[in-house]
Parts: sequence; structure tokens; C-alpha cells
Amino acid sequence: MALIETEAALHEAHRDNHTHRDVSGGWLRPAVFGAMDGLVSNLALMTGVAGGAAERQTIVLTGLAGLAAGAFSMAAGEYTSVASQRELVEAELDVERRELRKHPKDEEAELAALYESRGVDPALARQVASQLSRDPEQALEIHAREELGIDPGDLPSPLVAAGSSFGAFALGALLPVLPYLLGATVLWPAVLLALLGLFLCGAVVARVTARTWWYSGLRQLVLGGAAAGVTYALGSFFGTAVG
Repeated sequence: MALIETEAALHEAHRDNHTHRDVSGGWLRPAVFGAMDGLVSNLALMTGVAGGAAERQTIVLTGLAGLAAGAFSMAAGEYTSVASQRELVEAELDVERRELRKHPKDEEAELAALYESRGVDPALARQVASQLSRDPEQALEIHAREELGIDPGDLPSPLVAAGSSFGAFALGALLPVLPYLLGATVLWPAVLLALLGLFLCGAVVARVTARTWWYSGLRQLVLGGAAAGVTYALGSFFGTAVG
């Protein structure tokens, strides 16, 4: 009795610990990329303009214009990318659906051969393939996963991708502008807030990717700071040259 209880406890512990993070990136990629891009691009844009000795009003207008333009560009690009990917997948599913309808036995034999190649006994592989092929929709789902590596019921949504990209970019791009909107008249509060945002974004991403939080945060801070520094130097150079 004690042995049974021990095995049950081990099973529960294994089930609780044997979980995986979402690695498909369906929501993570556009959100993280959008926020990082918004922070870095708008910070660099504003520091470049500030380096050219532009007035406060010009810097604020540049930041707001960069926010709007970048957010719409990100959303449009993400929507087009995901929609094109989804259309390609749906086209391949239509091909597989026609093959299942026209040549069901060949597709069943193909599925059995696939299981057999993975070490399943030939007789058992044929039996499993036969049972799975009785339902056309289930057969389509199995063939799509085994041959195409996709789940027909879990295709990415272009609207979700576009919306998350738009919101994340706008939120990230707002940080460098925020100090000016609250009354700042110099650049350094915007730079500090943006760099803090980059560090926090990197640290949050580390919670999902299981990387060290400080390393991920510092990496984003250094990359964003380098971009801001380069554009400020370019702005100063070209501002002086034009002036």
C-alpha cells in the first residue's frame, strides 16, 4: 500500500514539474519585438533630432510622429506576414484534404509507413493508421501534424498579431516621449526612462526564456543605448554641418 502511495506521489510530482513554456512564439514574438523596436527606434530618432540642437517642440513632435508611424507600420507588416503564412498553410491543407478524399488508402498506407519508420510494429502501425483514418477531419489533422508540422486548429491570427504589435510598439515608443509630455525640457530624463524600460523589458523576457534576468536586461540596455548614442552623434554632426 505504501509503495502504491509513493508511486502516486511521484507521478503527481512528475506531472506538476514536467510542464513546458510556450515556445511557439505566437504572442511573444510580436509583443517583444514591437516593444523593443518602439523603445529603441523612437529613442534613437529623438536623440538624433536632439543632437541636431532641435527645440523641445520639434523633439516632441518627432517622438509622437515616430510612435504613430512605427506602430502602424509594425501592425501592417505583422498582419501581412501572418496572413500570408496562414494562407500558405491553408493552401497546403486543401491539398492534403483533396488527397485524403481522392486517395484514402494511399494516405492511410503513408501514415502507417510513417509510424513504422518511427519504430512501431508494422501490424500495429497499420491498425493505428486505419483507426485514425476513419474520421476525415481527424485524418487531416494527423497528416498535417506529421507531414507539415502544423496544427490546423491552432493557426496564428493576423488580427491578434497586428494588434499586439501595434500596442506593444506604441507602449515602447511612448516611454521616451513621456518625460517631455510631463514638462521636461532636456533630453536626459527621456534617455534614462527609455533605458530603464529596455532593461525591464529584457528582464521580463528572461522570465519566459529562462535566461538570467540581469544579463537579458543589460543586453537590451546596451543595444538601445548604443543606438541612441550613435544617432545623437550623427545628429550633432549633421546638425552642425547643415547649420
